[in-house]
Amino acid sequence: QVQLVESGGGLVQPGGSLRLSCAASRSIASTYSMGWYRQAPGKQRELVASITGDLTNYADSVKGRFTISRDNAKNTLYLQMNSLKPEDTAVYYCRARYNWGAIYWGQGTQVTVSS
Repeated sequence: QVQLVESGGGLVQPGGSLRLSCAASRSIASTYSMGWYRQAPGKQRELVASITGDLTNYADSVKGRFTISRDNAKNTLYLQMNSLKPEDTAVYYCRARYNWGAIYWGQGTQVTVSS
């Protein structure tokens, strides 16, 4: 079993920045891919960004504003979010798919963009 713990969420004004972190209880070097998802009230969970090896992928709505990265030495996944908009408000979840096929989710962290 692997635990993923997100942190870094909070309340920020439009145009502001936040950095989310996802700390894993097991080495992320053996992950096939990792990603950030979000779910706004009344909406389905959607992919925000993913990283597979050195390849990154972003939802169109966050391209140019968000950056996903990983630090294998710290077993941590990051999401740098800049130029935040009210429509970015959601619970953000970390997901890890390990090489043996198992998928794990974090408990989520709330991001609220409001003036």
